[in-house]
Amino acid sequence: MPGDQPGRAGHDDAHATGSAGSDRERWNARYSGGFTASFRPHQLAERALALPLPEGPVLDLASGPSGSVLLAAASGRPSVAVDLSDAAIGMLSEQARSQRPAGPVVVVQADLETFRPRPASCALVLCTGYWDSALFAAAARAVLPGGLLAWEALTTQALRQRPGMPARWCLRPGEPASLLPAGYRVLVEEDPPPDGRPARRRLLARAASRQRWPE
Repeated sequence: MPGDQPGRAGHDDAHATGSAGSDRERWNARYSGGFTASFRPHQLAERALALPLPEGPVLDLASGPSGSVLLAAASGRPSVAVDLSDAAIGMLSEQARSQRPAGPVVVVQADLETFRPRPASCALVLCTGYWDSALFAAAARAVLPGGLLAWEALTTQALRQRPGMPARWCLRPGEPASLLPAGYRVLVEEDPPPDGRPARRRLLARAASRQRWPE
C-alpha cells in the first residue's frame, strides 16, 4: 500500500502557495458551503481501468472527492485517495460508506510535496491536475510490473491564460513522457481540447511486465 508521510496536496488545475496548514484551510473552504461533489470518475481513470491490470490497489494522488477511486472500488479493487483537504476526503469517505463498493476505499490526508508511495505497490497510479516532477518519479516507481501510470497536468501553454502562475507547476514540451523511467511503454499522450480550460496534457503508460525498480 502507499506510504503515509504528511503534507500538502492539490487538484484540478491549482497549486498551493503557503504552508500546509493554510493550504488545507484554502481547499477546505473550497469544499464547504454550496459545493456539491459529482463523484464522476476522471476520463483518464475510466480509460485506465478499462485495460488489463495486475492485482493490487489503485492510488489517486491529489484526489479531491474522487469518483475515480469509487469506480475502481466498485469492481472490487482496493483504492486509496490522497489529498490534503480533510473536507474532500471526508466527503469521499461518506460517499464510499453510502455506496458500499465491493472493494475497500482508504483515504489519506497528506502533502504531495512529501508524500511518497512505496515502490512496486500499486496496479494503477493516477494523478490529474497536479504537477511535481519528484512526485511523478516516485509515482512511476510505485507502479507494479504490468501496471499503469495515468497523469494529467497543465502545460506551459496555460501560462498564457495564467501568466502569474509559476512555470514549475506546468509540463514542459515532451513531459511527462520524457521523464518516464526505462521500462515504460506510452499508450496515450495527448493534449485534450481546451473547452475553455487551461492547456493540459494526458499520459497513460504501462510498466513492463518484468519491471524491477532499482533499490
